[in-house]
Amino acid sequence: MKLTIERAELLRSLSHVQSVVERRNTIPILSNVKLQAADGRLSLNATDMDLDIVDAVDADVATPGATTVPAHTLYEIVRKLAEGAQVELDSDGSGQLALTSGRSRFTLACLPTEDFPVMAGGDLPHAFSLAAGDLRGLVDRTRFAISTEETRYYLNGIYLHKAQRDGVDVLRAVATDGHRLASVDVPLPDGAAAMPGIIVPRKTVAELRKLIDETVDEVAVALSETKIRFSFDDAVLTSKLIDGTFPDYERVIPVNNDKRMEVDRRLFAAAVDRVSAISSEKSRAVKLSLNNGTLELSATSPDAGSAKEELEVSYQGEPLEIGFNSRYLLDITQQIAGDNADFAMADAASPTVLREMGDDSAIYVLMPMRV
Repeated sequence: MKLTIERAELLRSLSHVQSVVERRNTIPILSNVKLQAADGRLSLNATDMDLDIVDAVDADVATPGATTVPAHTLYEIVRKLAEGAQVELDSDGSGQLALTSGRSRFTLACLPTEDFPVMAGGDLPHAFSLAAGDLRGLVDRTRFAISTEETRYYLNGIYLHKAQRDGVDVLRAVATDGHRLASVDVPLPDGAAAMPGIIVPRKTVAELRKLIDETVDEVAVALSETKIRFSFDDAVLTSKLIDGTFPDYERVIPVNNDKRMEVDRRLFAAAVDRVSAISSEKSRAVKLSLNNGTLELSATSPDAGSAKEELEVSYQGEPLEIGFNSRYLLDITQQIAGDNADFAMADAASPTVLREMGDDSAIYVLMPMRV
């Protein structure tokens, strides 16, 4: 294999694939990225056996061929080369890859391509296309609520499924960690009507979000009960799904919360952020006291002191005091795109529903805490 490629192009593709490779691997080949050159293209492939990314880039291929080299080492070398440099990759099958750029020359140890695992796609019977903006929205507005608790592994991802809102079919993404829940809808794409409910793992969600950051085209999605594949631009991401049953999340979304507060989202978030500076690192508790169109935010800490701030709000209901984790409050308010946030509360011990005013496509549920 022999080819020449522009440094920025190689770096962009390497940054897409190398983050899948785990830093510590008991299987040496999983530390490597597979390079395959043919027909004026260089294909890069990395996997951790659960997640597989293939990215392709234009290159001046003199001799077609394939090899595998340490992914993180190659990425670091290319990252440190001069901007605008041409990179020459040359492997003659002797177990080494020579990388030359300007006056720099590196020799990397290779492993046989036949040892590189193939993550067989298998039959993916359900296929549809999703606008890149819709997919970014589903991911961005739910992933903050994904659980990191490994014992409840079925919560360690985003639950993607067909649902109904006001009698209309939608594609819904849901994530929860038991303290907060995020549910976001987009119109159901053609071809998704018969799809099973699936749980896309946290790592896959993170890699997918990085890959589609600049994508403007539609993303082709194909899935089965056990795997999902996203294809767009020059990249293909294939992942195993979490084998588990997502809980019946609709049971925890209250429908009869009668105390309603409307507040300017930006002013509220800034005030929560300021007041929470005083709350203890462990609890991050902030108390909301509501009465006659006024919201008082307060926090106390035995070590740091106390803080209070008042905001004008639109509020209907009896006076109410309720406490929340300030970090969770901020996570949710950051996902609300409009000017005003709508809070529907029942009492100090029941879950609160947050929405963007005038937007029913996203619902957030937050459990209160004792303060």
